[in-house]
Order: sequence, then C-alpha cells, then structure tokens
Amino acid sequence: MSTTADPLAALATLPGVADSVDSVRKAVDRVYGHRVMRRRSTEVTSEAALRGARGSAALSGADWNLEEVRRRTDFSGADGDPEGPTVGAALRLTAEAGQLLSIWRQSPLRVLARLHLVAAADQDETVGRPRTPGEPVHEPLVELPVPDADEVAGRLEGLAQLIIAGSAAPALVSAAVVHGELLALRPFASHNGLVARAAERIVLVGSGLDPKSICPAEVGHAELGRAAYTAALEGYVSGTPDGMAAWIAHCGRAVELGVRESTAVCEALQRGAA
Repeated sequence: MSTTADPLAALATLPGVADSVDSVRKAVDRVYGHRVMRRRSTEVTSEAALRGARGSAALSGADWNLEEVRRRTDFSGADGDPEGPTVGAALRLTAEAGQLLSIWRQSPLRVLARLHLVAAADQDETVGRPRTPGEPVHEPLVELPVPDADEVAGRLEGLAQLIIAGSAAPALVSAAVVHGELLALRPFASHNGLVARAAERIVLVGSGLDPKSICPAEVGHAELGRAAYTAALEGYVSGTPDGMAAWIAHCGRAVELGVRESTAVCEALQRGAA
C-alpha cells in the first residue's frame, strides 16, 4: 500500500479503479431511482439481506438454494447437515451488521470482534479475539499462507487507524481494502470469510454508497465464483498496483451484480410476484 497520508485515496488513482468506482456509483444510483424504492424499500432491504447471506455462505462452502435458506428455521446442524451452521452464521452476521454501523468508525476492532462472536455463536476461548501464536486457522476457501499472529496484530491496528482517521477514498475502494485485508490476514481462528464480507457490507452502507443496504456484494462474489474470488484475492495479497486494482475491480463487479439482483427484486415487487 502507499505510504501517503491517505493511502486509501492513493489506491483510487490506480489505473482502471476510477472506472470501477464510476460504474458502481451509476449502478447504485439506478436501483435507488427505481419507483419501487419509493414505497417498498424495506422489503427490498430484507430480500437483499437474505440473498447476501446466502451468497456469503456459498463462498464459505454452504451453497444452498435461496428457497431452502428462506424455508429453514434450524441452522444448528443438529439434523446432521454440516453446512447448516455456516448458513446460520451468515444470516446472523447480516442481521448484526446493521446494528454496528455507528460503532465502526470509532472502534473497528471492537466491531470485528463482535462479528466473530456472532458468527461463531459459542463460548470457545478463541472466539471474539484475534488468534494468538500457534492457534490454527480454519478457513475453507482461502489457501494462501497464513500470516503469523504478530503480523496480524500489527496490520489490524494499522487498518483500524486508517478507518478511524477517515479517508477521501471512494466507498468501493475502502470496502475492498477492508475485505481484502481481513481475508489476507484471517485474524480469527474461524469464520474469517464471513466476517470479511460482513465488514465490506458495513463499509458500503456506512459510507453512504448504499445506505439502505440493498446492493448485496455477497451475491456478486458468489456469482463470480470461488475461483475468481481467490484469484482476485491473490492480486490483493501481492500488493502490486495491478493486483490491487484487479481486486478493487472484482469487488466493484460484485457490487454491480448485487445491484442487478435487487433490481430484479424491485421488478418482481412491481409485478406483484414477490
């Protein structure tokens, strides 16, 4: 990353990033301008939350049909389905993220700890705190080398300082960096992908880009596929200008696909079919 006073804003000047930012902004503006949003935005928000949670769970290995997620009430895994807890964690995180917006800019590490606690939903001693030296990491999607605990602590503190200081960077850039950094670090013993995507959602909503949370980037990430997701992440981890720009563009495309999903929801509501 750049060492300028505003390194996130510096990333916005990378080749191609401005085009991604502009494309996302136009897409978001279009769905917010849909006539259904004037009177039924709450329904669109609820449906976007459900679809976003389904997409995030799919990337963590629990690729359930949307209607199955909608129908089910028990995600404990008590029925022997090992994917149930992952879907349940994604749903809980989606619900919790909206409650943490006011805290994020003041205490991002507190928010991340809370997200992990909500995702894990147990009292294990590793829950709700960054991992310590020697603790293993279970993350089924990301196979990149895992940074050691000391590096994690330092980079988390650096990320927190960037968030608290604020930035002139576009929301897409900030959200992509938060998402990418958390995936690269995998700071918790488990559920890092789910937490990273929930944090991306918090930035997109809290920045004002998507204040009603109707543009689920998680849907787009899932649609683009796990292979493309991990390949783009490798670009972020490389730290090269091209790699960073490719990751930001990938996140932008995911937001646009989330917009497309919610536009379809608006159209269905308008037709009275949902």
